[in-house]
Amino acid sequence: MLRAFAPRDGATGLGEPPGGRRGPRRTSAGPWWKPDAAADPWRDPWSPAGLGAPAQYPQDPVADGPVVVDDRGRRRLRVRDLSIRLSALALLALLFVGAVGGTTAWFLGRTADEEPLFAPGTQLSQVAPGVSREPGSVSDIASRVSPAVVSVEVRLANAGATGSGVVVDAADGYIVTNNHVVSGADGVEGAEIRAVFTDGSGSPARIVGRDPASDVAVLKVDKPGLVAASLGSSADVVVGDPVVAIGSPLGLAGTVTSGIVSALNRPVRLSGEGSDTNAVINALQTDAPINPGNSGGALVDASGAVIGINTAIASLGGTGTGGGSIGLGFAIPIDTVRDIAEQLISTGKAVHASLGVNARSVTDGTRDGALVVNVEPGSPAEEAGIEEQDVVIAVAGQPVGSSEELAVAIDAHDPGDTVSVEVVRGGGSRELSVTLTAA
Repeated sequence: MLRAFAPRDGATGLGEPPGGRRGPRRTSAGPWWKPDAAADPWRDPWSPAGLGAPAQYPQDPVADGPVVVDDRGRRRLRVRDLSIRLSALALLALLFVGAVGGTTAWFLGRTADEEPLFAPGTQLSQVAPGVSREPGSVSDIASRVSPAVVSVEVRLANAGATGSGVVVDAADGYIVTNNHVVSGADGVEGAEIRAVFTDGSGSPARIVGRDPASDVAVLKVDKPGLVAASLGSSADVVVGDPVVAIGSPLGLAGTVTSGIVSALNRPVRLSGEGSDTNAVINALQTDAPINPGNSGGALVDASGAVIGINTAIASLGGTGTGGGSIGLGFAIPIDTVRDIAEQLISTGKAVHASLGVNARSVTDGTRDGALVVNVEPGSPAEEAGIEEQDVVIAVAGQPVGSSEELAVAIDAHDPGDTVSVEVVRGGGSRELSVTLTAA
C-alpha cells in the first residue's frame, strides 16, 4: 500500500496510483455527482486529507478492592472481587441463622404437648334456658316406667344369659318376662336367676310358671319397695301410636328407645334357641329399636302404660331373638300377657284352646290358606269331620291365609268355645262346627 501510493519526486500528499491518474473527474452532468462532492473525500480521491483528534471513551471506574468508583463518583460493590474469607463468613452466618431457627421450631413443637397452657380459675359462659319435659314425652315416660323394668340374669354352670322383665305386682314381687329367657335354668341344678333393679341392687328370683306356647314366664322376688308398671290395653292400640321400649339390650340396663306401632295382629312364630319355646303370637310390630336382651322388657304407650312385652326381632337371618335391630321388633300384646300371667300366678301353668291339627301354609295363586297335614285322633278336628288335605281358609268368619294365622285364630278362643271352620275340599268349600278343647 505504501509503495503504491507514496509521493514521488518530492510531492506532498498521496501519490498517483501505479496506473497513473484516472480519467476526468465526474461533473455535475454525471449521474453520481452530488453538490457536496468537492468536500467529500470518499468521492474525490484528490481532496485534501487530514487526521482528527483522538477518539475519547468513558473513563473506567477506579478500582479499589471490591469497592469501585464510577465516572460520577459513586461507590459500588463488585461481588466478583469479594475475598474468599468474606464469602465464607457470609455463608457461615446464613447457616447459623438457619440452624438457630430450625432448633427453635423443633423445641417449641416438642414441648407444646408436654406443657399445655393453663388458665386457673377460668369459668366458661353458661346459658340455662328453661327445660320443658311435658307429660307424655319420652323422658317423662322413661322416668316413670324405668323403675318397674328390671334386668334378668341367668347363670348356669358354663353359660349365662341376660334379658329383661317388668314388675307387675309390687306387693308380692311378681315379674313378667319371656319364657325363652329363663327356660334354660328351670330344673337345672346350680342354675341361678337374679333380678337387677334400676338402683343397682339385685335379688334372687324364682320361676313361678312359664308357658312355651305363648313365650310368657313369671318370676317372683322377695324385695320390699318395688315399683309396679301400669298395664294398659293392647286392644286400643292403632298403627302409628308412639311407643317407648325399655329394657337391657346387649346387657345395657335401663336402655330406652322410641318409635311407633308399625303394624297390628302380625302372626310371628317363635322358637328360641336352647329353649322349649314353640309359640305363634299375634304380635304388635314396632320400629323402636329392639335388640337381644330387650326380651321380656316393656313396650309402653304415650300415657306410660305397658301395651306389650318385647319378645322378638326380625333380622336378615329370619325372625327370632338373635341378630340386630333393623326396625322390625315384635311384642306380645299385653292383653295376652295379662291372661297368661294370671293363669301362671294362680296355677303355675296356662291353658290354650286346641283344634288338633298340624298344618302348613299353601296358596293356589288366588287364595291362601292352611293345608291340614295331620289330624290328631280324638281331636276336635276329627270329631268335626276335618280331613287331611283340607285347606282351612277361615275360622269364626275371619280369613286364614297361613298356618301361623290358623294358630293365632284358634288361640284367640278359650277351651270349650264352639267356632265355625271353613275348609276347601275337592274344589268346593264347606263350613264345619268345631268345639275346641284344652291343649
